Amino acid sequence: MAQTGGDLIAQMLKAEGVDTVFGIIDGSYVGLNAALGQHGIRLITPRHETSAAHMAGAYARLTGKLGVCIASNGPGAANILPGVAVENGEGNRVLVITSWRRQGIVNPDRGGTFQYFNQVGAIKPMAKWSGAAEDFARLPEIMRRAFRVSFEGRPGVVHVCVPEDIINAPSEAEMAPLTRPDQYRTTEPISPALGQVRKAADMLERARLPMIQAGSGVLHAGAAEELAAVAELLQAPVTTSWGGRASLDERRAVSIPLMHTEMVNKIRNESDVVLALGTRFGETDWWGKAPYWAQADHQDVIQVDCDGEIIGLNKPIKLGILSDVKTFLTDLRAELERRGLDRTGSSQETRVRTYDAEKTENGEAAIAIMGSIDVPLHTFQVPVTCQEVFEDDAIIVIDGGNTSVWGSSFHQIRTPGAHMMTYKFGMLGAGVGQALGAQIAYPDRQVYAIMGDGAMGFHMQEIETAVRNKLPVIFLVIADKQWGMVKFSQGMALNPSGMMERRALSSNETINTDLGEIAFDRLAQAMGAHGERVNKTKDLKPALERALKSGNCAVIHVDVDPTEHMWAPGVDTFKAMHQEPEG
Repeated sequence: MAQTGGDLIAQMLKAEGVDTVFGIIDGSYVGLNAALGQHGIRLITPRHETSAAHMAGAYARLTGKLGVCIASNGPGAANILPGVAVENGEGNRVLVITSWRRQGIVNPDRGGTFQYFNQVGAIKPMAKWSGAAEDFARLPEIMRRAFRVSFEGRPGVVHVCVPEDIINAPSEAEMAPLTRPDQYRTTEPISPALGQVRKAADMLERARLPMIQAGSGVLHAGAAEELAAVAELLQAPVTTSWGGRASLDERRAVSIPLMHTEMVNKIRNESDVVLALGTRFGETDWWGKAPYWAQADHQDVIQVDCDGEIIGLNKPIKLGILSDVKTFLTDLRAELERRGLDRTGSSQETRVRTYDAEKTENGEAAIAIMGSIDVPLHTFQVPVTCQEVFEDDAIIVIDGGNTSVWGSSFHQIRTPGAHMMTYKFGMLGAGVGQALGAQIAYPDRQVYAIMGDGAMGFHMQEIETAVRNKLPVIFLVIADKQWGMVKFSQGMALNPSGMMERRALSSNETINTDLGEIAFDRLAQAMGAHGERVNKTKDLKPALERALKSGNCAVIHVDVDPTEHMWAPGVDTFKAMHQEPEG
Protein backbone atom coordinates (compact mmCIF):
# COMPACT_ATOMS: atom_id res chain seq x y z
CA MET A 1 0.00 0.00 0.00
CA ALA A 2 1.39 3.39 -0.99
CA GLN A 3 2.20 5.81 1.80
CA THR A 4 4.02 9.10 2.15
CA GLY A 5 7.21 9.74 4.07
CA GLY A 6 5.19 12.14 6.21
CA ASP A 7 2.95 9.28 7.30
CA LEU A 8 5.96 7.11 8.14
CA ILE A 9 7.44 9.89 10.27
CA ALA A 10 4.13 10.44 12.09
CA GLN A 11 3.81 6.72 12.85
CA MET A 12 7.30 6.62 14.33
CA LEU A 13 6.70 9.75 16.40
CA LYS A 14 3.53 8.21 17.78
CA ALA A 15 5.39 5.03 18.71
CA GLU A 16 7.92 7.17 20.61
CA GLY A 17 5.12 8.67 22.70
CA VAL A 18 5.10 12.04 20.95
CA ASP A 19 1.74 13.79 21.28
CA THR A 20 2.69 17.37 20.35
CA VAL A 21 4.74 18.92 17.55
CA PHE A 22 5.65 22.60 17.27
CA GLY A 23 6.14 24.37 13.97
CA ILE A 24 4.82 26.55 11.16
CA ILE A 25 2.79 24.87 8.41
CA ASP A 26 4.21 24.83 4.90
CA GLY A 27 3.47 23.07 1.64
CA SER A 28 6.90 21.47 1.62
CA TYR A 29 5.79 19.04 4.33
CA VAL A 30 2.02 19.01 4.03
CA GLY A 31 2.21 15.20 3.97
CA LEU A 32 3.61 15.29 7.50
CA ASN A 33 1.21 17.95 8.74
CA ALA A 34 -1.78 15.93 7.54
CA ALA A 35 -0.45 12.68 9.00
CA LEU A 36 0.13 14.16 12.46
CA GLY A 37 -3.58 14.72 13.00
CA GLN A 38 -4.42 11.26 11.67
CA HIS A 39 -2.16 9.73 14.32
CA GLY A 40 -3.49 11.85 17.18
CA ILE A 41 -0.55 14.26 17.34
CA ARG A 42 -1.44 17.93 17.73
CA LEU A 43 0.44 20.63 15.86
CA ILE A 44 1.02 23.91 17.69
CA THR A 45 1.91 26.73 15.33
CA PRO A 46 3.89 29.77 16.56
CA ARG A 47 4.76 32.86 14.52
CA HIS A 48 8.47 32.09 14.20
CA GLU A 49 10.41 28.84 13.90
CA THR A 50 12.86 29.79 16.65
CA SER A 51 9.91 29.95 19.02
CA ALA A 52 8.93 26.43 17.92
CA ALA A 53 12.34 25.16 19.05
CA HIS A 54 12.05 26.91 22.43
CA MET A 55 8.53 25.58 22.91
CA ALA A 56 9.74 22.06 22.16
CA GLY A 57 12.71 22.50 24.51
CA ALA A 58 10.59 23.65 27.44
CA TYR A 59 8.05 20.91 26.76
CA ALA A 60 10.84 18.30 26.80
CA ARG A 61 12.47 19.70 29.93
CA LEU A 62 9.23 19.74 31.92
CA THR A 63 7.65 16.48 30.77
CA GLY A 64 10.68 14.27 30.22
CA LYS A 65 9.33 13.45 26.77
CA LEU A 66 10.93 14.08 23.40
CA GLY A 67 10.24 17.62 22.20
CA VAL A 68 9.62 17.81 18.46
CA CYS A 69 9.65 20.83 16.16
CA ILE A 70 9.53 21.22 12.40
CA ALA A 71 10.78 23.78 9.90
CA SER A 72 10.40 24.08 6.15
CA ASN A 73 13.30 24.03 3.72
CA GLY A 74 15.41 27.15 3.22
CA PRO A 75 14.03 30.07 5.22
CA GLY A 76 12.22 27.93 7.79
CA ALA A 77 15.37 25.94 8.51
CA ALA A 78 17.39 29.18 8.67
CA ASN A 79 14.92 30.66 11.14
CA ILE A 80 15.17 27.69 13.49
CA LEU A 81 18.98 27.78 13.74
CA PRO A 82 19.11 30.04 16.83
CA GLY A 83 16.70 27.70 18.60
CA VAL A 84 18.82 24.69 17.68
CA ALA A 85 21.92 26.32 19.18
CA VAL A 86 20.13 27.30 22.39
CA GLU A 87 18.23 24.08 23.04
CA ASN A 88 21.30 21.96 22.39
CA GLY A 89 23.33 24.22 24.67
CA GLU A 90 20.69 23.92 27.39
CA GLY A 91 20.72 20.14 27.00
CA ASN A 92 17.06 19.68 26.10
CA ARG A 93 15.97 16.54 24.25
CA VAL A 94 14.61 17.96 20.98
CA LEU A 95 14.10 16.45 17.54
CA VAL A 96 14.12 18.95 14.67
CA ILE A 97 12.60 17.77 11.40
CA THR A 98 13.19 19.94 8.36
CA SER A 99 12.00 19.52 4.81
CA TRP A 100 14.50 19.88 1.96
CA ARG A 101 14.12 20.55 -1.74
CA ARG A 102 13.37 17.54 -3.93
CA GLN A 103 15.84 14.76 -4.68
CA GLY A 104 18.18 15.33 -7.58
CA ILE A 105 18.75 19.04 -7.06
CA VAL A 106 20.21 19.04 -3.55
CA ASN A 107 23.29 17.70 -1.79
CA PRO A 108 25.11 19.18 -3.54
CA ASP A 109 23.25 22.16 -4.90
CA ARG A 110 22.71 21.81 -8.63
CA GLY A 111 23.37 25.54 -8.97
CA GLY A 112 20.77 28.23 -8.36
CA THR A 113 18.41 25.93 -6.43
CA PHE A 114 15.56 27.89 -4.82
CA GLN A 115 15.31 27.92 -1.00
CA TYR A 116 18.34 25.70 -0.56
CA PHE A 117 21.36 25.56 1.69
CA ASN A 118 23.24 22.69 3.27
CA GLN A 119 20.92 22.28 6.24
CA VAL A 120 22.65 19.17 7.55
CA GLY A 121 26.06 20.83 7.27
CA ALA A 122 24.84 23.97 9.02
CA ILE A 123 23.13 22.19 11.90
CA LYS A 124 25.67 19.39 12.50
CA PRO A 125 28.23 21.52 14.42
CA MET A 126 25.58 22.93 16.76
CA ALA A 127 23.59 19.74 17.45
CA LYS A 128 24.15 16.27 18.86
CA TRP A 129 23.51 14.73 15.46
CA SER A 130 22.25 15.81 12.06
CA GLY A 131 21.48 13.67 9.04
CA ALA A 132 19.38 13.44 5.89
CA ALA A 133 17.06 10.70 4.66
CA GLU A 134 17.64 11.00 0.91
CA ASP A 135 15.88 7.78 -0.01
CA PHE A 136 12.35 6.72 0.97
CA ALA A 137 13.48 3.22 1.94
CA ARG A 138 16.07 4.62 4.37
CA LEU A 139 13.71 7.03 6.13
CA PRO A 140 12.85 4.63 9.00
CA GLU A 141 16.54 3.84 9.49
CA ILE A 142 17.49 7.53 9.71
CA MET A 143 14.63 8.29 12.10
CA ARG A 144 15.64 5.36 14.31
CA ARG A 145 19.18 6.67 14.44
CA ALA A 146 17.99 10.12 15.46
CA PHE A 147 15.83 8.66 18.25
CA ARG A 148 18.71 6.47 19.41
CA VAL A 149 21.19 9.34 19.61
CA SER A 150 18.59 11.54 21.27
CA PHE A 151 18.15 9.15 24.19
CA GLU A 152 21.83 8.33 24.64
CA GLY A 153 24.04 10.34 27.01
CA ARG A 154 23.47 14.01 27.72
CA PRO A 155 20.23 15.25 26.10
CA GLY A 156 20.46 17.65 23.19
CA VAL A 157 19.14 18.40 19.72
CA VAL A 158 19.05 15.88 16.87
CA HIS A 159 18.05 16.81 13.33
CA VAL A 160 16.57 14.89 10.41
CA CYS A 161 16.34 16.51 6.99
CA VAL A 162 13.91 14.97 4.48
CA PRO A 163 13.42 16.02 0.83
CA GLU A 164 9.94 17.36 0.20
CA ASP A 165 9.10 14.74 -2.43
CA ILE A 166 9.84 11.95 0.07
CA ILE A 167 7.62 13.61 2.67
CA ASN A 168 4.71 14.35 0.34
CA ALA A 169 4.65 11.87 -2.54
CA PRO A 170 3.14 8.39 -2.04
CA SER A 171 5.66 5.62 -2.55
CA GLU A 172 5.06 2.02 -3.62
CA ALA A 173 8.42 0.93 -2.18
CA GLU A 174 8.18 -2.25 -0.12
CA MET A 175 8.95 -1.51 3.51
CA ALA A 176 9.63 -3.83 6.43
CA PRO A 177 7.16 -3.40 9.30
CA LEU A 178 8.08 -0.49 11.56
CA THR A 179 9.77 -1.59 14.77
CA ARG A 180 8.98 -0.59 18.33
CA PRO A 181 11.37 1.77 20.18
CA ASP A 182 12.60 -1.08 22.40
CA GLN A 183 13.69 -2.92 19.27
CA TYR A 184 16.12 -0.22 18.12
CA ARG A 185 17.29 1.63 21.23
CA THR A 186 17.69 1.15 24.96
CA THR A 187 14.56 2.20 26.82
CA GLU A 188 15.74 1.63 30.39
CA PRO A 189 17.97 4.13 32.23
CA ILE A 190 21.60 3.19 32.83
CA SER A 191 22.00 1.49 36.20
CA PRO A 192 25.13 1.75 38.35
CA ALA A 193 27.18 -1.26 39.41
CA LEU A 194 26.32 -2.39 42.94
CA GLY A 195 29.96 -2.26 43.94
CA GLN A 196 30.20 1.38 42.91
CA VAL A 197 27.07 2.28 44.86
CA ARG A 198 28.55 0.66 47.96
CA LYS A 199 31.89 2.40 47.46
CA ALA A 200 30.10 5.76 47.13
CA ALA A 201 28.13 5.00 50.29
CA ASP A 202 31.39 4.16 52.11
CA MET A 203 32.96 7.46 51.08
CA LEU A 204 29.90 9.51 52.03
CA GLU A 205 29.37 7.69 55.32
CA ARG A 206 33.00 8.32 56.34
CA ALA A 207 33.02 11.92 55.13
CA ARG A 208 33.58 14.55 57.76
CA LEU A 209 31.87 17.31 55.77
CA PRO A 210 30.03 15.86 52.74
CA MET A 211 28.24 18.00 50.18
CA ILE A 212 26.23 17.50 46.98
CA GLN A 213 26.66 19.44 43.74
CA ALA A 214 23.51 19.09 41.60
CA GLY A 215 23.51 19.86 37.89
CA SER A 216 20.80 19.89 35.25
CA GLY A 217 21.16 16.11 34.95
CA VAL A 218 19.08 15.88 38.14
CA LEU A 219 16.22 17.67 36.38
CA HIS A 220 16.51 15.65 33.17
CA ALA A 221 16.40 12.45 35.19
CA GLY A 222 13.40 13.61 37.23
CA ALA A 223 15.42 12.94 40.37
CA ALA A 224 14.43 15.84 42.64
CA GLU A 225 12.69 13.64 45.19
CA GLU A 226 15.61 11.22 45.36
CA LEU A 227 18.08 14.09 45.68
CA ALA A 228 16.19 15.54 48.64
CA ALA A 229 15.99 12.15 50.37
CA VAL A 230 19.72 11.41 50.03
CA ALA A 231 20.70 14.94 51.07
CA GLU A 232 18.56 14.65 54.20
CA LEU A 233 19.97 11.20 55.04
CA LEU A 234 23.54 12.46 54.70
CA GLN A 235 22.77 15.90 56.14
CA ALA A 236 24.82 17.18 53.23
CA PRO A 237 24.32 20.78 52.00
CA VAL A 238 23.34 20.95 48.33
CA THR A 239 24.75 23.55 45.97
CA THR A 240 23.81 23.59 42.30
CA SER A 241 25.03 24.65 38.91
CA TRP A 242 23.03 27.43 37.26
CA GLY A 243 21.25 24.87 35.11
CA GLY A 244 20.55 22.68 38.14
CA ARG A 245 19.11 25.52 40.22
CA ALA A 246 15.57 24.08 40.26
CA SER A 247 16.66 20.67 41.56
CA LEU A 248 15.55 21.26 45.13
CA ASP A 249 12.95 23.13 47.16
CA GLU A 250 15.04 26.00 48.51
CA ARG A 251 13.05 26.09 51.74
CA ARG A 252 14.77 22.85 52.74
CA ALA A 253 17.58 23.28 55.25
CA VAL A 254 20.01 21.35 53.04
CA SER A 255 19.48 23.70 50.07
CA ILE A 256 22.09 26.43 49.61
CA PRO A 257 20.86 28.72 46.78
CA LEU A 258 23.36 30.23 44.37
CA MET A 259 22.78 33.83 45.38
CA HIS A 260 24.40 33.12 48.76
CA THR A 261 27.77 33.31 47.03
CA GLU A 262 30.08 33.47 50.04
CA MET A 263 28.30 30.58 51.73
CA VAL A 264 28.39 28.48 48.56
CA ASN A 265 32.14 29.09 48.16
CA LYS A 266 32.77 28.25 51.82
CA ILE A 267 30.90 24.95 51.60
CA ARG A 268 32.69 24.00 48.38
CA ASN A 269 36.04 24.66 50.04
CA GLU A 270 35.45 22.99 53.40
CA SER A 271 33.80 19.77 52.15
CA ASP A 272 36.05 16.72 52.02
CA VAL A 273 33.73 14.63 49.81
CA VAL A 274 31.62 15.96 46.94
CA LEU A 275 28.81 13.94 45.36
CA ALA A 276 28.49 15.51 41.90
CA LEU A 277 25.26 14.64 40.10
CA GLY A 278 24.66 15.37 36.42
CA THR A 279 27.06 18.32 36.32
CA ARG A 280 30.05 19.14 34.15
CA PHE A 281 31.69 21.58 36.58
CA GLY A 282 31.47 24.17 33.83
CA GLU A 283 32.50 27.79 33.63
CA THR A 284 29.72 29.07 35.91
CA ASP A 285 30.93 26.49 38.46
CA TRP A 286 34.44 27.87 38.08
CA TRP A 287 35.53 24.62 36.35
CA GLY A 288 35.62 23.08 39.82
CA LYS A 289 38.83 25.00 40.59
CA ALA A 290 40.28 26.89 43.55
CA PRO A 291 39.77 29.34 45.11
CA TYR A 292 36.07 28.57 44.66
CA TRP A 293 36.54 24.85 45.36
CA ALA A 294 39.07 23.00 47.49
CA GLN A 295 42.23 21.83 45.77
CA ALA A 296 41.88 18.35 44.24
CA ASP A 297 44.26 16.75 46.78
CA HIS A 298 42.04 17.97 49.63
CA GLN A 299 38.69 16.92 48.22
CA ASP A 300 37.39 13.57 46.92
CA VAL A 301 34.80 13.75 44.14
CA ILE A 302 32.20 11.12 43.29
CA GLN A 303 30.86 12.06 39.86
CA VAL A 304 27.69 10.47 38.50
CA ASP A 305 26.57 11.09 34.92
CA CYS A 306 24.77 9.33 32.09
CA ASP A 307 27.47 10.58 29.70
CA GLY A 308 30.86 9.00 30.16
CA GLU A 309 32.61 11.91 28.41
CA ILE A 310 31.59 14.22 31.25
CA ILE A 311 33.10 12.17 34.06
CA GLY A 312 36.42 13.66 35.18
CA LEU A 313 36.25 16.22 32.36
CA ASN A 314 36.96 19.40 34.32
CA LYS A 315 37.62 18.28 37.92
CA PRO A 316 39.68 15.29 39.08
CA ILE A 317 37.57 12.49 40.54
CA LYS A 318 38.00 9.75 43.12
CA LEU A 319 35.07 7.67 41.83
CA GLY A 320 33.32 7.94 38.48
CA ILE A 321 29.94 6.28 38.00
CA LEU A 322 28.23 5.96 34.61
CA SER A 323 24.55 5.97 35.52
CA ASP A 324 21.23 7.70 35.25
CA VAL A 325 21.13 10.08 38.22
CA LYS A 326 17.69 9.00 39.46
CA THR A 327 18.58 5.30 39.32
CA PHE A 328 21.86 5.92 41.16
CA LEU A 329 20.21 8.00 43.89
CA THR A 330 17.49 5.38 44.35
CA ASP A 331 20.13 2.69 44.85
CA LEU A 332 22.28 4.91 47.08
CA ARG A 333 19.31 5.80 49.27
CA ALA A 334 18.46 2.11 49.69
CA GLU A 335 22.09 1.32 50.60
CA LEU A 336 22.29 4.12 53.17
CA GLU A 337 18.98 3.10 54.71
CA ARG A 338 20.14 -0.54 54.80
CA ARG A 339 23.12 0.62 56.84
CA GLY A 340 20.83 2.45 59.24
CA LEU A 341 22.49 5.81 58.66
CA ASP A 342 21.14 8.34 61.16
CA ARG A 343 22.73 11.75 61.52
CA THR A 344 20.26 13.20 64.00
CA GLY A 345 22.23 15.38 66.41
CA SER A 346 25.42 14.89 64.42
CA SER A 347 28.00 17.52 63.53
CA GLN A 348 26.78 17.30 59.94
CA GLU A 349 23.25 18.21 61.01
CA THR A 350 24.54 21.09 63.14
CA ARG A 351 26.46 22.39 60.14
CA VAL A 352 23.36 22.27 57.92
CA ARG A 353 21.19 24.01 60.52
CA THR A 354 23.79 26.76 60.91
CA TYR A 355 23.86 27.41 57.18
CA ASP A 356 20.07 27.32 56.99
CA ALA A 357 19.75 30.00 59.68
CA GLU A 358 22.40 32.10 57.93
CA LYS A 359 20.70 31.89 54.52
CA THR A 360 17.35 32.88 56.08
CA GLU A 361 18.97 35.85 57.79
CA ASN A 362 20.75 36.88 54.59
CA GLY A 363 17.52 36.68 52.56
CA GLU A 364 15.56 38.77 55.02
CA ALA A 365 18.36 41.34 55.18
CA ALA A 366 18.52 41.59 51.37
CA ILE A 367 14.78 42.26 51.10
CA ALA A 368 14.96 44.84 53.91
CA ILE A 369 17.85 46.67 52.22
CA MET A 370 16.17 46.68 48.81
CA GLY A 371 12.86 47.74 50.31
CA SER A 372 14.50 50.84 51.77
CA ILE A 373 15.28 52.23 48.31
CA ASP A 374 12.96 55.14 47.62
CA VAL A 375 11.60 54.49 44.12
CA PRO A 376 7.99 53.94 43.03
CA LEU A 377 8.68 50.41 41.77
CA HIS A 378 11.89 48.40 41.97
CA THR A 379 12.60 45.31 39.86
CA PHE A 380 13.21 43.12 42.92
CA GLN A 381 9.57 43.65 43.95
CA VAL A 382 8.34 41.78 40.86
CA PRO A 383 9.48 38.23 41.77
CA VAL A 384 8.68 38.84 45.44
CA THR A 385 5.13 39.98 44.65
CA CYS A 386 4.64 37.17 42.14
CA GLN A 387 5.33 34.58 44.82
CA GLU A 388 2.65 36.17 46.97
CA VAL A 389 0.12 35.79 44.16
CA PHE A 390 0.98 32.62 42.23
CA GLU A 391 0.71 29.08 43.56
CA ASP A 392 3.83 27.30 44.77
CA ASP A 393 3.84 24.95 41.79
CA ALA A 394 3.50 27.77 39.25
CA ILE A 395 6.13 27.57 36.51
CA ILE A 396 8.26 30.70 36.24
CA VAL A 397 10.33 31.61 33.20
CA ILE A 398 12.94 34.36 33.55
CA ASP A 399 14.49 36.08 30.54
CA GLY A 400 16.71 39.09 30.03
CA GLY A 401 19.98 40.58 31.22
CA ASN A 402 19.63 42.39 34.54
CA THR A 403 16.00 41.24 34.70
CA SER A 404 17.29 37.66 34.93
CA VAL A 405 19.66 38.60 37.74
CA TRP A 406 16.98 40.37 39.77
CA GLY A 407 14.40 37.70 39.02
CA SER A 408 16.65 34.80 39.97
CA SER A 409 18.02 36.49 43.07
CA PHE A 410 14.63 37.21 44.60
CA HIS A 411 12.67 34.15 43.46
CA GLN A 412 12.66 31.16 45.77
CA ILE A 413 12.41 27.67 44.26
CA ARG A 414 9.50 25.92 45.95
CA THR A 415 8.62 23.23 43.42
CA PRO A 416 11.54 21.40 41.78
CA GLY A 417 11.66 21.87 38.02
CA ALA A 418 9.28 24.84 38.01
CA HIS A 419 11.94 27.44 37.18
CA MET A 420 13.28 28.00 33.66
CA MET A 421 15.95 30.14 32.06
CA THR A 422 18.55 29.69 29.34
CA TYR A 423 21.31 29.29 31.91
CA LYS A 424 23.85 27.82 29.51
CA PHE A 425 23.24 30.23 26.62
CA GLY A 426 21.69 33.37 28.12
CA MET A 427 19.54 33.76 25.01
CA LEU A 428 17.34 36.84 25.03
CA GLY A 429 13.77 36.22 23.89
CA ALA A 430 13.81 32.46 24.39
CA GLY A 431 11.58 32.85 27.44
CA VAL A 432 8.52 33.70 25.34
CA GLY A 433 8.52 30.32 23.61
CA GLN A 434 9.59 28.55 26.80
CA ALA A 435 6.59 29.93 28.66
CA LEU A 436 4.19 28.82 25.94
CA GLY A 437 5.78 25.37 25.82
CA ALA A 438 5.50 25.14 29.60
CA GLN A 439 1.80 25.97 29.52
CA ILE A 440 1.20 23.32 26.84
CA ALA A 441 3.13 20.80 28.95
CA TYR A 442 1.07 21.64 32.05
CA PRO A 443 -2.26 23.21 31.03
CA ASP A 444 -3.60 23.04 34.60
CA ARG A 445 -0.70 24.90 36.23
CA GLN A 446 -0.06 28.63 36.36
CA VAL A 447 2.76 29.84 34.11
CA TYR A 448 4.30 33.28 34.22
CA ALA A 449 7.35 34.93 32.72
CA ILE A 450 9.42 37.82 34.05
CA MET A 451 11.16 39.38 31.05
CA GLY A 452 13.16 42.44 30.17
CA ASP A 453 11.73 44.77 27.55
CA GLY A 454 14.74 44.03 25.35
CA ALA A 455 14.12 40.28 25.59
CA MET A 456 10.40 40.62 24.95
CA GLY A 457 11.17 42.62 21.82
CA PHE A 458 12.68 39.54 20.17
CA HIS A 459 9.48 37.48 20.02
CA MET A 460 6.57 39.61 21.20
CA GLN A 461 4.49 38.43 18.23
CA GLU A 462 4.00 35.12 20.08
CA ILE A 463 1.44 36.82 22.31
CA GLU A 464 -0.95 36.15 19.43
CA THR A 465 0.13 32.49 19.50
CA ALA A 466 -0.86 32.32 23.16
CA VAL A 467 -4.23 33.94 22.49
CA ARG A 468 -4.96 31.71 19.49
CA ASN A 469 -4.09 28.56 21.43
CA LYS A 470 -5.85 29.71 24.62
CA LEU A 471 -2.67 29.64 26.71
CA PRO A 472 -3.17 31.84 29.81
CA VAL A 473 0.51 32.68 30.29
CA ILE A 474 1.17 35.93 32.16
CA PHE A 475 4.13 37.99 30.93
CA LEU A 476 5.57 40.68 33.20
CA VAL A 477 7.72 42.94 31.02
CA ILE A 478 10.28 44.91 33.01
CA ALA A 479 10.59 48.16 31.09
CA ASP A 480 13.70 50.23 31.74
CA LYS A 481 13.97 51.29 28.07
CA GLN A 482 17.66 50.42 27.84
CA TRP A 483 20.01 47.51 27.37
CA GLY A 484 20.59 47.66 31.11
CA MET A 485 23.35 45.10 31.59
CA VAL A 486 25.24 46.42 28.58
CA LYS A 487 24.79 50.03 29.71
CA PHE A 488 26.21 49.17 33.12
CA SER A 489 29.27 47.37 31.70
CA GLN A 490 29.86 50.19 29.20
CA GLY A 491 29.68 52.75 31.96
CA MET A 492 32.16 50.89 34.14
CA ALA A 493 34.51 50.50 31.17
CA LEU A 494 34.21 54.00 29.70
CA ASN A 495 33.79 56.18 32.81
CA PRO A 496 33.99 54.20 36.07
CA SER A 497 34.40 57.28 38.27
CA GLY A 498 31.31 58.84 36.70
CA MET A 499 29.34 55.64 37.32
CA MET A 500 30.36 55.53 40.97
CA GLU A 501 29.57 59.20 41.52
CA ARG A 502 26.31 59.46 39.54
CA ARG A 503 25.28 55.75 39.33
CA ALA A 504 24.39 56.23 35.65
CA LEU A 505 25.82 57.94 32.59
CA SER A 506 23.84 60.04 30.14
CA SER A 507 22.88 58.65 26.74
CA ASN A 508 25.61 60.63 24.98
CA GLU A 509 28.24 58.98 27.23
CA THR A 510 27.31 55.42 26.19
CA ILE A 511 27.00 53.66 22.85
CA ASN A 512 23.48 52.87 21.58
CA THR A 513 22.26 51.48 24.90
CA ASP A 514 18.98 53.40 25.15
CA LEU A 515 15.72 52.11 23.70
CA GLY A 516 12.50 53.79 22.66
CA GLU A 517 9.01 53.28 24.02
CA ILE A 518 7.00 50.12 23.35
CA ALA A 519 3.67 50.03 25.19
CA PHE A 520 3.60 46.29 25.76
CA ASP A 521 0.19 46.42 27.45
CA ARG A 522 -1.39 48.06 24.41
CA LEU A 523 0.50 45.73 22.08
CA ALA A 524 -1.00 42.79 23.97
CA GLN A 525 -4.48 44.25 23.76
CA ALA A 526 -4.06 44.69 20.01
CA MET A 527 -3.42 40.93 19.75
CA GLY A 528 -6.41 39.99 21.89
CA ALA A 529 -4.61 39.52 25.23
CA HIS A 530 -5.25 41.16 28.58
CA GLY A 531 -2.91 44.13 29.01
CA GLU A 532 -2.11 46.47 31.92
CA ARG A 533 0.60 48.94 32.84
CA VAL A 534 1.90 49.60 36.34
CA ASN A 535 4.57 51.91 37.74
CA LYS A 536 3.96 51.66 41.50
CA THR A 537 4.60 48.73 43.81
CA LYS A 538 1.12 48.93 45.33
CA ASP A 539 -0.49 48.45 41.92
CA LEU A 540 1.42 45.31 40.94
CA LYS A 541 -0.44 42.72 43.03
CA PRO A 542 -3.94 43.87 41.98
CA ALA A 543 -2.81 43.86 38.33
CA LEU A 544 -1.58 40.28 38.68
CA GLU A 545 -4.85 39.22 40.27
CA ARG A 546 -6.84 40.79 37.43
CA ALA A 547 -4.59 39.08 34.90
CA LEU A 548 -5.24 35.70 36.48
CA LYS A 549 -8.95 36.37 36.67
CA SER A 550 -9.05 37.21 32.95
CA GLY A 551 -8.25 33.58 32.11
CA ASN A 552 -6.44 34.81 29.02
CA CYS A 553 -2.84 35.44 28.10
CA ALA A 554 -1.88 38.67 29.84
CA VAL A 555 0.94 41.18 29.55
CA ILE A 556 1.76 43.54 32.40
CA HIS A 557 4.05 46.37 31.36
CA VAL A 558 6.10 47.18 34.49
CA ASP A 559 7.90 50.52 34.48
CA VAL A 560 10.93 50.38 36.80
CA ASP A 561 13.59 52.84 37.81
CA PRO A 562 16.25 52.44 35.08
CA THR A 563 19.18 53.40 37.30
CA GLU A 564 18.31 51.06 40.15
CA HIS A 565 17.54 48.29 37.66
CA MET A 566 21.02 48.67 36.22
CA TRP A 567 22.75 47.93 39.55
CA ALA A 568 21.86 44.25 39.72
CA PRO A 569 23.35 42.13 42.53
CA GLY A 570 26.31 39.86 41.97
CA VAL A 571 27.77 41.74 39.00
CA ASP A 572 31.32 41.26 40.29
CA THR A 573 30.72 37.52 40.66
CA PHE A 574 29.36 37.27 37.11
CA LYS A 575 32.38 39.17 35.76
CA ALA A 576 34.79 36.96 37.69
CA MET A 577 33.26 33.85 36.12
CA HIS A 578 34.70 34.95 32.79
CA GLN A 579 38.24 34.78 34.18
CA GLU A 580 40.26 31.58 34.65
CA PRO A 581 40.38 30.57 38.35
CA GLU A 582 43.73 30.15 40.06
CA GLY A 583 43.72 26.42 40.78
